[in-house]
Amino acid sequence: MTTARIDPLPYVEKLDPRPLSQIDLVVIHCTELPDLATARDYGERVLYPASGTGNSGHWYLDRDGSAVQYVPHERIAHHVRGYNPRSIGIELVNTGRYPHWLDSQHQAMQEPYPQAQIAALLLLLERLSETLPSLRWIAGHEELDTTTEPASDDPALEVRRKLDPGPLFPWPQVLATTTLQRLQPSEPEAGRGGPV
Repeated sequence: MTTARIDPLPYVEKLDPRPLSQIDLVVIHCTELPDLATARDYGERVLYPASGTGNSGHWYLDRDGSAVQYVPHERIAHHVRGYNPRSIGIELVNTGRYPHWLDSQHQAMQEPYPQAQIAALLLLLERLSETLPSLRWIAGHEELDTTTEPASDDPALEVRRKLDPGPLFPWPQVLATTTLQRLQPSEPEAGRGGPV
C-alpha cells in the first residue's frame, strides 16, 4: 500500500459492533464502479432505513495501491449476504460490469487488476493476519453469493447477481503469498446472515 488512510462512513457508529475474535474470513470484492470517488458515494447511501446504514466494504484499494478504510474492523459492514458478521470486506477499484451490471449482453469483466493494487492487497492481508487472531479464510464475493436475478435487458434470462472479483483476479498469486486458506462455501450459519 503506497498510502493508507482512515475515512469512516457517516453512519459507521450505527453499524453493529463485534469482537475482533469473531472475524475469521476475508471477502475479496471489486467495486464494479469507475473510481474510488464513485465507490465512496455508493458507500454513503443509506439503503436500510431501519438502521440508517448502507452497503460497504471495510477497506478500498485503488488502482495505484492506495488504501482507505471506510469501516473499522470492530463494526459489521454490509458487503456479502450471509457472511457479514464474521468477515472483513476488501473492495478493489475495478469497473467490472459497470454500468450494465445485470444486462445479459455485458457480463464480461475485462479490466485487469494492476500490480500495485495486488501488491497493496497482499500487504493488507499480511497485516490483517497479524492483527486478527482468528482470521483463517479467504473467498471471492462470487463464491459466497451465487444468486441470480432477471436480466435488465430481458427478464426471461437470469444473470448472476455478483461476479466479483471475477476471472482476472490473480488467485494463484494471492494464495501463494498468504497463510489464509480458500473457503469452501456452504450454507451460511444460522445467525450469521445480514443485508447486502
